[in-house]
Amino acid sequence: MQHGDDLEDDFVPDDLVALSDEEELPNTEDITGLLSADEDGDDNAQPTQSQSAAALEKKRKRRAKEKERKAKKRKLAETVEPVEPPSIAAQPPVMLADYISSMQAKALNEMSGIELADVQIPESSIADTTTWAGSRSLDQLVDFIIKVVPKLHTRLSQKPKSNGAPTLLYVAGAALRVADVTRVLRDRRLRGEKGGDIAKLFAKHFKLEEHVAYLKRTKIAAAVGTPGRLGKLLCDTDALATTALTHIILDVSFRDAKQRTLLDIPETRNEVFRTVLGAPKVLNGLRQGTIQLVLF
Repeated sequence: MQHGDDLEDDFVPDDLVALSDEEELPNTEDITGLLSADEDGDDNAQPTQSQSAAALEKKRKRRAKEKERKAKKRKLAETVEPVEPPSIAAQPPVMLADYISSMQAKALNEMSGIELADVQIPESSIADTTTWAGSRSLDQLVDFIIKVVPKLHTRLSQKPKSNGAPTLLYVAGAALRVADVTRVLRDRRLRGEKGGDIAKLFAKHFKLEEHVAYLKRTKIAAAVGTPGRLGKLLCDTDALATTALTHIILDVSFRDAKQRTLLDIPETRNEVFRTVLGAPKVLNGLRQGTIQLVLF
């Protein structure tokens, strides 16, 4: 068994091997430098990635909180019922008389103070509806008439004597509103079994001649219409009679998409005072007290 060097005694190193042993090894300082550079780079990169992750997490949480806040706000808006603005119609007659006079002066702005006094609607002809504490919306209209204007309720349930002679004129600002009011007034609680028809009168889709023909052949309890169409029928034809007329309701509580009432809109306000309340037979009835003005 051999010990020590395993090379044979006569072994001669190969030239190539000898040369390789003599080659210079790389400078250990350079290797250390390269290693330290890599390690430093890793140390610098690690905090940057950590900071980026923290920023993303913070942004995610902020978005989640904002989304939750908006969801709560939307849910609150859905659960809270809109507050109905107070209606001018709920005021006592003395205040309503002032309101009607101011609106009339705007509509008839070419008239002098003396001329306006001659066409002013007296306070005594304006119904006192202050006992009504409910909403002045259409779903309450039937109860409003029954409880606050009982005389009108009685007359609506009676059989009309003449064609085209309603006991009630209901003045609304737009065709769609007229259609809605007409449906409500057809309630059997108001008309009973004998009450007349409820006329729906507006210019959209209907010619004036069609309404004239309808009124002349039909016994009606009430005529619901826009001030423009009602005014033309009252002033330009004999189809809409005032012989049985006892009440006029102005639909002043309803507000359109722009939050305007019947008397806020210049066009409808002018037509109300010039051709409906200003129609000679209507104005005469209001001033004599045979026709009562009701604000709803």
